[in-house]
Amino acid sequence: MGNTIRSVAPRVNIIASAETWIEDKAIQQLITTAQLPGMVSVSGMPDLHPGRGYPIGAAFFSQRRFYPALVGNDIGCGMALWRTDLTAGKISLDKLEKRLGNIDEPPDEINELPSEFAELPYSPGTIGGGNHFAELQQLDEIYQPARLGALLPDTRQLLLLVHSGSRGLGQAILEQHVRAFGHRGLEQDTPEAAGYLSQHQLALRFAAYNRQCIAQRMLRRWHSDGEALLDVNHNLVAPAVIDGVSGWLHRKGATPADCGLVVIPGSRGDYSYLVRPLPHAVSLFSLAHGAGRKWMRAECKGRLDQRYSMQQLARTAFGSRVICQDKQLMFQEAPQAYKPIDTVISSMEQAGLIEPIARLKPVLTYKTRGNAQ
Repeated sequence: MGNTIRSVAPRVNIIASAETWIEDKAIQQLITTAQLPGMVSVSGMPDLHPGRGYPIGAAFFSQRRFYPALVGNDIGCGMALWRTDLTAGKISLDKLEKRLGNIDEPPDEINELPSEFAELPYSPGTIGGGNHFAELQQLDEIYQPARLGALLPDTRQLLLLVHSGSRGLGQAILEQHVRAFGHRGLEQDTPEAAGYLSQHQLALRFAAYNRQCIAQRMLRRWHSDGEALLDVNHNLVAPAVIDGVSGWLHRKGATPADCGLVVIPGSRGDYSYLVRPLPHAVSLFSLAHGAGRKWMRAECKGRLDQRYSMQQLARTAFGSRVICQDKQLMFQEAPQAYKPIDTVISSMEQAGLIEPIARLKPVLTYKTRGNAQ
């Protein structure tokens, strides 16, 4: 594992090569979180960046107490990968963009919700804001043909990656918890802990269903069929045993390394990677969930609006398109605001945590049709 995994404080490590830039504030947040009562160990991924009090791109392992505030407001945020019957070389981006239209509003296509979601005041099938997206992707480079062939027999087929979460449900659960308990966490095996975990599990299921609805909605509009290949959560807490110790594993913007193949995306103007995780306790069985922010959201427009127009940001160096009519969001989510994905992937590869299977490039990315300014 060389020098890629380094200890920065007692019970705290960071997985990052010398070329991986990580902000000092994120490291300090990681160290501060490690001092919470019951915290056993903390691991920062190469996409680590500061959050609101807690860092994003990290995993945390505690005993006897877990921390809903560490999971955050988007419980179940994660990614689903679908194989489509759209093929490279036989698509028109103009037609795909026109047929897709606007998918910001709750869909009419869902006639009957699963009973457990029927009474919720939240509709599935919408992506949300921030770094959420849905993206058609094309195979660019294959590293392990045999492993890829089991997943994608026809390499001309396009893939659809959906990144979204539990929408307003996760936010409501966190707000209710913080009002009652603040940020001090919950003792396991108490009624309060059981109550939160029940809501948490509902949000996980809703988030997965939301991603399914988004994918199916887009495929219908493209007159295409598809099949779900994987779906993983990046924000959750779950019981776990690590190095023989029973406790609670929190992921805050971290991909699971113990659920099979996963996709680790770059920015909307960068590659994504399909990888095989090599699970290891040193990373708390977790991986980076993306490229990780390089700039804070508030500074992006000031850095970029004199250099790029909305129209320029809507086209990438790959020739792909980005559908985003929210000007503020377009600048906040510009590729320049993120770390290069190659440094993130190489850090984990050098640490012996992944084997890349294939590299993917964007074709068409949907963020929002709304709020054009």
